[in-house]
This record gives sequence, C-alpha cells and structure tokens, in this order.
Amino acid sequence: MKERIYTIPINEAFDQDSECPLCICERKLENDALEYTLGPAMMEPDSRIETNRTGFCNLHFTKLYNLQQNRLPLALVIETHMLEQINAIEEIYKKHENALAKESEKGVLSSALDAVKGKKSVSSKLLEELLHKLTHLESTCAVCDRMNGQMDKLIDNTLYLYSKEPEFRAKFHAGKGFCLKHVRMLLEKAPKELNSGMLAAFLKGLMPLELEELKRVQGDVSHFVKMFDYRNQGADWKNSRDAVPRSIEKLSGPCDLKR
Repeated sequence: MKERIYTIPINEAFDQDSECPLCICERKLENDALEYTLGPAMMEPDSRIETNRTGFCNLHFTKLYNLQQNRLPLALVIETHMLEQINAIEEIYKKHENALAKESEKGVLSSALDAVKGKKSVSSKLLEELLHKLTHLESTCAVCDRMNGQMDKLIDNTLYLYSKEPEFRAKFHAGKGFCLKHVRMLLEKAPKELNSGMLAAFLKGLMPLELEELKRVQGDVSHFVKMFDYRNQGADWKNSRDAVPRSIEKLSGPCDLKR
C-alpha cells in the first residue's frame, strides 16, 4: 500500500480494533484543534480575528477550559471575544435606542393603529436583530470550523484510498463498520469521489457490513438489559458490559463518556 502523509493516520486508525475508525481520526483532529487554539493560534492575528468573531460552542468551551492548568491563554481569547460581542450587541441596541424610548411612550391606541397599517414596531425590529445575532453566535465555533474542514478532507482521503488501494478496501470491509454520523459523511461524499462502478461496489460492501455491526451492538445492549432479570443472575455477561457506551458512540459518533 502506498503511504502518503495524509493517508498514514487513516491507515493507523483502520488498523485498530474499534467500532468506528473514523471516530479515532475525529478525536485526534479535535485534540489538535483544541491545542492549536490555545497555542499557535494565540499569536496569529487571523486566528484571533476568527475566535473574536465566532467564539466556541458550549462543548468546546468546556474542553478548552479543562485542557490546561494555565488558564491565561483561554482568558486572553475570551477577553477579546467578549469585547467584540459586547460591542456588536451594544451597536444593535444603540441604533434603536431613541426610537424605542419614543415608542415606549405611545398609547395603546397609537400602537394599535401602527399595527393595522402594517408598520413594524421598533421593538419588533430590535428583537429581530438581537435574536439573529445571538442565534448566529450560538451556531459558530472556531474549533468546530477547523475540525469540520479537516474532517471533510479526511473523508475524501478515505474514499481515495478505497478507490486506489485494494489492500485498504480489504481492511475497510474487515472492520466493525462505522458510527452513523460517519456513515452519513461517507455516503454524502462517495458519489463525488467514486465512479459509478466503484460506488456500486462501495455500497454493496458497506451497507451489509454496517447493518451486521449495528445488529451486533444492538444484540449486546439487549443482552445487557436481560442480565438485570433475576432469572439470569450468575449468567455470562458475554460482550455486553460496555454495550451502552458503545451503542451511544455507534449511533452518534465520538463522545466523552465515563466508562
């Protein structure tokens, strides 16, 4: 198998015994993105502009906080991010402040007449702009953006290996399938990366494998549940003791579950 620098981590992940080798890759990309955010990105103006604008999702704020003993790098990022968001929110409010004061002095009749005329109130405009700003902010995250771009390329490279390397195809089909999140990503990308014949072979190999492995994990969960029946006291747990966390990761992708 021909190794290229961007295929080495993929091959290493597929060599491991896991419920989803692409989850292994995603966890590494996430850890790299977190460390980059509090390391090299601190000194890069373009990166700071981006983190000031987007901030982080709740999950990655938590992981960034838990990552280091030294909180200063994260505090510096938060300081400028908060300043930018305060300025943006204040700008929206100030734009409507005077008109809002006048509207607050209107009587019920005057307000009703404006509504009949189809005139949008200042309150409505302000609410609309504030909600748009805050909703958009909740949906942005510098770590997610970095990860998603790299994960997109990693899926491309996985399909490249599948199309070019028979040895990798054998490894692909010998595994335990994938989590549903990464199945979806593979299916979205496959028509763009594989010719029609290869796409048909890919689906013919992937879907029976995935269904078989999903049924295996579901069977482990069922056995786990049965072991709580008093009639099965002392019976063999088989491979079911960690069935719950494995099933969650099989359904949703990488998770930080306590084992």
